[in-house]
Amino acid sequence: MPASVPVPRQRVNTLEQPLEQPVDPDPVQDPVQDPDQGHGGDLTLLVIEADPTGTFTVPELVDAAGGRVRIRTARNLTEAERLLTDDVHCVLIDLDLPPSARGGGDGPLAPLRHVLQVAPRHAVLVLATSEQAALAADAVRAGAQDRLFREELDGPLLSRAIRYAVERKRADSAQVKLAESRLRAQENARLERGLLPTPLLQGSELRFAARYRPGRSRALLGGDFYDTVRTPDGTVHAMIGDVCGHGPDEAALGVELRIAWRALTFAGLCGDELLSTLQQVLEHERESEEIFATLCTVDIAPDGRRAGLCLAGHPAPLVARPGRGARLLPYEDGGPALGLLPRARWPRRQVELGGVWSLMMYTDGLIEGRSEGPGSPRLGQDGMVAMVDRQLERGLRGEELLEAAVAEVRRLNGGELTDDVAVLLLDRAAR
Repeated sequence: MPASVPVPRQRVNTLEQPLEQPVDPDPVQDPVQDPDQGHGGDLTLLVIEADPTGTFTVPELVDAAGGRVRIRTARNLTEAERLLTDDVHCVLIDLDLPPSARGGGDGPLAPLRHVLQVAPRHAVLVLATSEQAALAADAVRAGAQDRLFREELDGPLLSRAIRYAVERKRADSAQVKLAESRLRAQENARLERGLLPTPLLQGSELRFAARYRPGRSRALLGGDFYDTVRTPDGTVHAMIGDVCGHGPDEAALGVELRIAWRALTFAGLCGDELLSTLQQVLEHERESEEIFATLCTVDIAPDGRRAGLCLAGHPAPLVARPGRGARLLPYEDGGPALGLLPRARWPRRQVELGGVWSLMMYTDGLIEGRSEGPGSPRLGQDGMVAMVDRQLERGLRGEELLEAAVAEVRRLNGGELTDDVAVLLLDRAAR
């Protein structure tokens, strides 16, 4: 008898015999890769049987493709847990285990449920007699990958069933991970909608658009934040800011600053008084004294023709008017970032907007990307202004303008931007 063949109790087949197809208890299952065409490497099978020497008399078998299946045997669940190491690919459980080998479990399926609990990533097969067909089907419904009948067991069948079970388990695990990923994406989208602001512009003639793209992989929010509200006197207030760093703590601090800005704005604070109070919020909430935040605030008069501008270490907004190229608003006399100097001041500068205009506020993630792929200079504010001019010449406005601008910056960068990007656009059309 070949040394690589398990010895069944009723008949012995050599590995030269044709491979038999294991019974599929659930034909609705998604098809998996043919184990003969898939992973052909060596596998390890752990057999849990009260008398393993009655069925498995050899340490390994070889299938038709030349792959080896090493066999370990355990007489009870306690011994099986000790032998269930990371190199085990599949577990075969005898449904005829006596009560003494079940580890105190109640019922013939108790050992299976125990193994499924302690080895959730392993493929599991059950071994039964033909008289136990109904019980074997229950085992598959409980989570086993397949069932094998002792009377039909031979080397080729066992080898093929093991590889089939391993491939099915891999496919099932991949489906579970995909479903979890989709669910996580849906939850993130709902959470993001709750964390990102809803502009409060009822009664204003201004049009609003915004784009937000966190820089770190699979992040929900980054350290960038923005908001826009209209106060009862008709003034439209807009803000955009950036907490240094890209982790969840920075994202949480950004949300706190945004909410504080909205509350302080509705309370009537503006300019230096508002920014000084926000600095106190940041100093109280930040995890480290190294944390700071840049900020740009704009308050647009009710007639829409002029605005007050405050900069706290933040890039100046861009304004575009019909027949004139886009340009940056004055930024020479801005103040430092919040959290850097304890008694800093932030002067408010009056700027003229005119009758028809587009005002774009942004974080530095938009201008710190490369201008022509890896290794090229940073895009910078001048490059951004030129890029926005090109989009305006194409007739793009509002949402389309922001979408095209972010896409162009990514293209120039040669791939995804590493820093968070937030862009806010306010438009005043001709009346």
